[in-house]
Amino acid sequence: MEEKKLVVLQVLPELNQGGVELGTIEIASELQKRGIENYVASEGGRMEPALERLKVKHFTLPLKTKNIFKMYLNSLRLAKIIKKHGITVVHARSRAPAWSAYWAAKRCGVHFITTFHGTYGLGPKGIKKIYNKVMTFGERVIAISEHIKEHIIKNYGTPEDKIRLVHRCVNMENFDIGNISAERMIKFMEEHEIPEDKPIITLIGRLTNWKGQKLLLNALNLIKDEDFCALLIGDDQGRTKYSDELKAMIKKFGLEGRIYFIRHVSDIPAAMMVSDVVLSTSIEPEAFGRIAIEGQAMGRIVVASNIGGSKETVVDGVTGRLFESNNAEDLADKLRWALHLDNDEREKIGAAAVKNVKEHFTKQIMCDKTISVYEEILKSNDGE
Repeated sequence: MEEKKLVVLQVLPELNQGGVELGTIEIASELQKRGIENYVASEGGRMEPALERLKVKHFTLPLKTKNIFKMYLNSLRLAKIIKKHGITVVHARSRAPAWSAYWAAKRCGVHFITTFHGTYGLGPKGIKKIYNKVMTFGERVIAISEHIKEHIIKNYGTPEDKIRLVHRCVNMENFDIGNISAERMIKFMEEHEIPEDKPIITLIGRLTNWKGQKLLLNALNLIKDEDFCALLIGDDQGRTKYSDELKAMIKKFGLEGRIYFIRHVSDIPAAMMVSDVVLSTSIEPEAFGRIAIEGQAMGRIVVASNIGGSKETVVDGVTGRLFESNNAEDLADKLRWALHLDNDEREKIGAAAVKNVKEHFTKQIMCDKTISVYEEILKSNDGE
């Protein structure tokens, strides 16, 4: 029999900023580099020019819709694309477009895989499980962490041998200590009027309760005798009530002038490079937790919650520290530890952190594993 040619169509809701979108671009880039024909379908967005630069064709369809009739129409449009361009593997990355992609792949008799990017809400009495379950319909289901893999098995009964673990990644070209110039760091410090004579503790993440900003403020209140300033980098996305609550806490604790709110940063690597401690304080499990590995890639001291993906990326006591989730006292203890490290200890942990990322969480490793899944199902007899 003639071996099928690998031609990939990635399907997602939109191409705005986010982990799903970034992963899509990274895979498209690697496929192009290998000379593998590939396409992307979504509603489009501000990351669309990245595909144009890669010369990857993008099909603009209303794939964010949850209207069943429109989802069916999308499946017909996707089927036309599959047939016209000889697609052999359809890769869906989100629920609503996954239904359309699944129907289209079945109609055309081509391979279908999915990536579980998060722990989708189950709803009251698990009512959403029916809607979510399309993400388990792939011939292979990619889980972005062990945490997500366990969630899939526990909640959907998906056989373990159908799941492929492919951790998310760091683009080491962007998060490389050697590529961060002094000018970039100075620019960041000056733009946000950050003091140069104090240790900097940084928490990056949109302002929402589950990201743990309140937890951090409670911990900082316990160590306010220490010398530090803290950066809360992230937008409240219109949740002004929450940001007002944070400001009220800062005033109550007497931390005014030591906490800096920064809504948006265009140069995250520079922000991390000037930081002494990089935090991931989520009080609910992160599906993966990109900040924890980006901080390690920059050789920073990372302190993260001991839940979700961080348990798989931070080697406690070696590449950073894990603290008991939602425990302000334990977080305060780990922050004191980080602030009192001497230079030799800091350098040793930083070097181990960079090594950890390079060996397990690079973009190349993620791309190699994903494309191996494509090749695996192309050679299998699972598809029609």
